[in-house]
Amino acid sequence: MDFNVIWYIIIGLLLVGYAILDGFDLGVGILHLFSKGDHDRRIMLNSIGPVWDGNEVWLITAGGALFAAFPEVYATAFSGFYLPFMLLLIALIFRAVSIEFRSKEPSRLWRNTWDRSFSIGSMLAAILFGIAIGNVIIGFSIGPDKVYQGTFFDLITPYTILTGFFNLSMFAMHGAIYLNLKTEGELQKQVQGWIKRTYFIFVIMFLITTGATLYLRPEMVANFSFGMVELPGAYHALVEKNQTIISILAWLIVVLNLLSIANIPRTLAKDKPMQTFISSACTIGAIIGLFALGIFPNMMISSLSPDFNLNIYNGASTEYTLRTMFFVAIWGFPFVFAYTSLIYWTYRGKTKLNESSY
Repeated sequence: MDFNVIWYIIIGLLLVGYAILDGFDLGVGILHLFSKGDHDRRIMLNSIGPVWDGNEVWLITAGGALFAAFPEVYATAFSGFYLPFMLLLIALIFRAVSIEFRSKEPSRLWRNTWDRSFSIGSMLAAILFGIAIGNVIIGFSIGPDKVYQGTFFDLITPYTILTGFFNLSMFAMHGAIYLNLKTEGELQKQVQGWIKRTYFIFVIMFLITTGATLYLRPEMVANFSFGMVELPGAYHALVEKNQTIISILAWLIVVLNLLSIANIPRTLAKDKPMQTFISSACTIGAIIGLFALGIFPNMMISSLSPDFNLNIYNGASTEYTLRTMFFVAIWGFPFVFAYTSLIYWTYRGKTKLNESSY
């Protein structure tokens, strides 16, 4: 295994961490307007208050790692998705401003305005993340100069809209499951109702998106098909030499994915909220893991020609850079895990309001 593969895995793990952690606070924002009354909305905001900005560190770290390890991929992604990323940035800024500003005035109009801003920003961010992933799966018009040749509207297709709303449903479910950990009383009963509804929508979207992906891009399973599905271009040597082992591991992830999805209503019925949250986190991790394995070793797929794909070699920094970064990362990652763990341990338990609350 070379450093190109190692950095592909590291960036994938960072994105899994981001999707699990920021996924639930985006989900809380998506559900925010469904709660009634100032008290319940403050509970929801304060349930993510100590952690939401720390969660976004994972996205910033993943972006920084992508820039340093795969600069050509970073350049193509940020030029091709320039307008969507600007919209995403605006959505994330509005979320942050809404959380900070809402409690500054007692006026109902003031608070309702920031409530809507918080919720719309959260929904827009979740949909845009899904649209970006959908474009990576289906491919977009990257030319021989590694530059995106389409327009913003070329990125909006029925499939990418589907992946956008699939992501919205997944984060909404994940957010409701997180709120089940942080609330009590009547609000918790209301949250448990949200879990059931969002779970039902998520399962429907999961089945439709999986079917559409396999229909439009059957080669997404080529790396773990025991050699039964042809991959455009050559297999990576790592996959070719270990195809049976990788296929078995990948199908174990598929089984884990299905079991974790099925375990959500079971643990909810048994009133085990932490197990429900772990099942939801495993579901997100498994979906991203299968996506990463499906496109490997590519990182950006060209819809014009497989020759124009950006992969972990033609989009990478030098081996010296990747090696140096790796030894820096193995010292830096423990600090990120320690910081994250300390924050969550400090603010564990049910959310209570006090004078310093939002």
